Amino acid sequence: MADPLQLSLTISGAGMSAETQRLRIVSENIANANTTSTSPDINPYQRKTITFAAELERGTGVSRVKVVDVGVDKAPFVMVHNPSHAAANELGMVKMPNVDILLEMADMRETLRSYEANMQAVKQARKLISMTIDMMRK
Repeated sequence: MADPLQLSLTISGAGMSAETQRLRIVSENIANANTTSTSPDINPYQRKTITFAAELERGTGVSRVKVVDVGVDKAPFVMVHNPSHAAANELGMVKMPNVDILLEMADMRETLRSYEANMQAVKQARKLISMTIDMMRK
């Protein structure tokens, strides 16, 4: 049987890893929020999304989070009037990415809070392990 404190470290580590990947996707979306194409026939940057799922580890019976998919948001592109842009169509409209900075900032804040919660769980588990070792020495 696995040590419950070690398992809690494993679970929190998986959560931190998943949130790190989520932060990478959010950062990529923010960085490309104004990335257009060079032609009206080519779509601009499309917002990426990330999907998590629980994965059961059979040996220990522990459920850990994992990244299942990195997909694209199917929301329509924002059309902006800019006739001088290289990607403008015959009406002078340019397709802009479907990235909403406000939504991305909210996702980033949620990601950071989840990461911090997992980090706090790791700190507490390490403290309990250390306390157990100290108690066994006496």
